[in-house]
Amino acid sequence: MAVEERDCSVEIDFEKLFNEQSRKLSDMVERLYRNSPFYREKLNKAGVRPEDIRRVEDLEQVPFTTKSELREGYPFGLMAVPDEQVVRIHSSSGTTGKPIIVPYTKNDVSVWAEMMARCMEMAGVTPRDRVQVTPGYGLWTAGIGFQAGVERLGAMAIPTGPGNTEKQLEMMADIGTTVLIGTSSYGLLLAEEIHKRGIRDKIKLRIGIFGSERWSDKMRARIEEDLNIDTFDIYGLTEIYGPGIGIDCPMHRGIHFWSDHLIFEIIDPETGKQVPPGTQGELVITTLTKEGMPLLRYRTHDVTTLRREMCPCGSPFPMIDRVLGRTDDMIKVKGVNIYPGQIDHVLRMTPGACSEYQILLTRENAKDRILIKVEAEDGCSLEQVSGECKKNIKTKIGIIADVEAVPRGTLPRSEKKTRRVFDNRDC
Repeated sequence: MAVEERDCSVEIDFEKLFNEQSRKLSDMVERLYRNSPFYREKLNKAGVRPEDIRRVEDLEQVPFTTKSELREGYPFGLMAVPDEQVVRIHSSSGTTGKPIIVPYTKNDVSVWAEMMARCMEMAGVTPRDRVQVTPGYGLWTAGIGFQAGVERLGAMAIPTGPGNTEKQLEMMADIGTTVLIGTSSYGLLLAEEIHKRGIRDKIKLRIGIFGSERWSDKMRARIEEDLNIDTFDIYGLTEIYGPGIGIDCPMHRGIHFWSDHLIFEIIDPETGKQVPPGTQGELVITTLTKEGMPLLRYRTHDVTTLRREMCPCGSPFPMIDRVLGRTDDMIKVKGVNIYPGQIDHVLRMTPGACSEYQILLTRENAKDRILIKVEAEDGCSLEQVSGECKKNIKTKIGIIADVEAVPRGTLPRSEKKTRRVFDNRDC
């Protein structure tokens, strides 16, 4: 999609942005204090009154909201409206305990659909597109959220849901799908299937929108090459509406987020202190317009950076970097902290390495052992790829790892999210 470029050496006026957000923030905190027993108690314990929070900078006085608090509030402990105003609920998977139940008002549903429609439009989707929605439906936010955005934009939604690759490809070819939505893992699986079957000429895809998991530039390049499409990284969390709170634009410089509905802070995950734009840290989100379950300073655990520069695409919305990883996904090996995203960077710089990998951690004789399995491109020497990868890991991450290169397609593919880290040190 052609975009009008502007000078990206110009920096964002964050003071102006924070001033624009401050009025909504003040109103939201007063509403939250009045309507949410959870937050009223939380703020009282911290000695913070609503009138103390007038500017974004004042948020540093406010204690964080954590995922464990949301779980402890199951089912409706953080709801801030009466039952009769709730028109829908969604929830997290609950794989690590009680799920998080998120209530939505009619306005919440509308705002979410509008943010999702903005994402579609930024990716170049138009009312003439046919959009295949492969994420799951039900209590999970993804499927219905994407469908609402597609319909708000006026495009044709094809709500296939997850799985049944044979049927997905049949629908894609017969209906003439032009936009594919799903996890990046499923995008890769479909791309490889289309390539393997030699049916690219029957497929009319031009755009892929993928989210729900961190994915590498190398995976992105593989999907784009196999399908001859442009791909977009969409961002979101179940706790904060769902997917659609940000997306990268055709310039692919970072993730634009909807600052009229959300405040993004970056903090030092160790100290909890705000860090300035341009500094990597943990993303903390405050909702400005959410009604059913507004969140004040929610710790996402996602590691990113608030970008200083204006995007050359011309969008007025600020950006964060694509997420590097999560603070709770960090693994410590031989005294070194490692994010899986760092392995992505190593693979990108290693000739012959594909995007797919696994990290296997074991402990032998009280010593940690790390084995990294990586896929190699067809025709490349497995020994050479593993050797180069091992050298780059030592140079870029600072550890000595065992590396095993395997033929492309050896590691498992997923219709949902791909599991990459297997920590067996406590077994």
